[in-house]
Amino acid sequence: MRDTPKPFWSPLAAGTVLGLALLLTFIVTGHGLGASGFVTRFAAQANDWVAPQATAENAYFGPFMKAGAPLLSWITWEVIGVLIGAWLGAKGAGRISVKVERGPRVSSGSRLGYALVGGALVGFGARLARGCTSGVGLSGGATLAVAGFVFLIGFFAAGFAVSFMMRRLWQ
Repeated sequence: MRDTPKPFWSPLAAGTVLGLALLLTFIVTGHGLGASGFVTRFAAQANDWVAPQATAENAYFGPFMKAGAPLLSWITWEVIGVLIGAWLGAKGAGRISVKVERGPRVSSGSRLGYALVGGALVGFGARLARGCTSGVGLSGGATLAVAGFVFLIGFFAAGFAVSFMMRRLWQ
């Protein structure tokens, strides 16, 4: 890791590149961006490895197995590409480190617990919304779908409310 990491991109440049990547994704694959569907497909596949009969008969996971090889879906390759790209970008910018960022009155264990609970709630919400921030929010917003804008407004409002509440609790 270098002594001084490269600065972050400007929001305008990052947004422009993200928009172009989203456009390219629509053109090449016919799908927008998304990630939460990978977790569902992975869970279906993992269940199938452990209990194939029960997975095939399950009302939620069964359709994924009937469609065939859930991990060969386009979304799996997208997530793998995002992970590799994120690692390469962080490595190139000198921003790879293992640390737990937290406030002065929160322990590392508490911070990790909050992150786990928050991630689980966001994942559950993504399944209820039938997509994640990138799937429903970005891709839906790019196609001018009302659901995309409603999702983003709700997501940011909930984020601000929880952030406000957590700061009140820990300061």
